[in-house]
Amino acid sequence: MELGREMAAITAGLDLLYRRRNGNAGILDAEGLIPVAVADVSPRPFGTYEEAESALLSLRDRLGEAENALRRDWLDEMSDSLLALIATFRGETISFAERLERQIRVDVRDIPEEIIASYHKGIREALDELGFRGGNLSEDLARWEERARIPADKVLDVLADFQRQARARCGALATALKADWLGGEWLKPIGQRNVPYSAYCDFPERRLLLNIDFPYTAFSLKHLAVHEAFPGHLVHLKLRERRVTEGLMPLDAAQVVTSSASSAIFEGIADNGLQFLDWIETPEDHLGHLLQRLRSALRCRAAWQVLGLERSLDEFLPDIAAASLQSPDITRSRLAFLGHRLRAPFVYAYWCGEMAVDEAWSRTAVEERDEFWEYLYGNMHTAKTLSTHWSSRRS
Repeated sequence: MELGREMAAITAGLDLLYRRRNGNAGILDAEGLIPVAVADVSPRPFGTYEEAESALLSLRDRLGEAENALRRDWLDEMSDSLLALIATFRGETISFAERLERQIRVDVRDIPEEIIASYHKGIREALDELGFRGGNLSEDLARWEERARIPADKVLDVLADFQRQARARCGALATALKADWLGGEWLKPIGQRNVPYSAYCDFPERRLLLNIDFPYTAFSLKHLAVHEAFPGHLVHLKLRERRVTEGLMPLDAAQVVTSSASSAIFEGIADNGLQFLDWIETPEDHLGHLLQRLRSALRCRAAWQVLGLERSLDEFLPDIAAASLQSPDITRSRLAFLGHRLRAPFVYAYWCGEMAVDEAWSRTAVEERDEFWEYLYGNMHTAKTLSTHWSSRRS
């Protein structure tokens, strides 16, 4: 536990230094490096990034003291991701590819075209089943989305209803995690405008902040209820809060750290919530699920084009919009993060995180699910540590 306390203190100190240096200029900057901490952490004071770097290097020299192999590998990857962030904050030359490898801990660059094609094929089949055929894929999808759109004045009510259903369906998951407190937890849906996200889990205030400037189908609201609340961020953070307090998880588990080694699994858990709850039931659900994966993958492609290949967004926006089956204006609004120094690589946490958790989940037998959920939620993971250590645990 000692290395976890040290890691938490260093990370909190780096967060304070980052906040001082960036001046909290906007909504995303104001979040800092640690948008949420579910336990009190006394930050180690740093006057420069060099001091924070030295502290991390000292910790890395003692990784052999970790409690077990998973903790050793987690601390290794997490500390290196913070060193990459420090390099970014100092304005050093560090490629976008290296930031993906070291910060998010993924080796993906562009998304293979065959994956995009497979999503298009599945969407075509789902639309045909629903009776939306006769035009090209984009036209038929637009007709379905128009028919499926929830009226703006009903969006928050529908979101709340899906959240109630998701909480009720968490029975098996709650049992696995001994979450007898679940019935008392809730995120109050609150509408917002002119914000750089579609939805946000405000865990400290127990609010689900929804960007009501965007249109929503029933599926997209169902997905957000699961992702932000049950069994996604709300459940995940509440469990980490309780377990840190009870001494069952190290103190570094109390921190959500943006664009770090923890990001992919944090988002991957949330994006697999519908699979965990066995709640992809209807043709509309299958269509919505494929559409969500398609657009998540293409946001990675857009990030790679702009930041990896240094192309102008205007140059390839029409192609990304067409592949996303969205208008250029909506596509552009969903890519606002590309100009944010800290958050630019974070978009990969969604698609890559969903794939990493899905890969482990798909290899887990029904009788092993309780053990899997316990292992997934009860430990800090990167995409690599989850794959490596869950596989070795079962062999």
